[in-house]
Amino acid sequence: MNLKKILIVEDEDLVRKALEFRLKKEGYQVTACADGKQAIETIDGSSFDLVITDMMLPYNNGLEVVTHLKNKSKETPIIVLTNIGLENVVLDAFNMGADDYMTKPFSPNELSVRIKRLIKS
Repeated sequence: MNLKKILIVEDEDLVRKALEFRLKKEGYQVTACADGKQAIETIDGSSFDLVITDMMLPYNNGLEVVTHLKNKSKETPIIVLTNIGLENVVLDAFNMGADDYMTKPFSPNELSVRIKRLIKS
């Protein structure tokens, strides 16, 4: 069985490391980036089964990451994380191709369920 590849784009160290640890434990192959510029470079050099990105990132924001990924691969599902409860940011993310979103702080169990659902479909 080949491992599903997930890219995590999160500038908060604690959140990024926690997600990375949990997803590796669940059997995923995980790549993690701390900013949007690094994420775009990583997307250009590899392909992923799913991308989880924060909205507020240094250098390139989450919307730019979503747009870049969708220009490269329309099929790759994207989950957007945001600690902004602003409806327009979430709507922008959906309009640019995001498949799901979660507001921080989020339940790791709920995130796991959403990941499994998106990777299957």
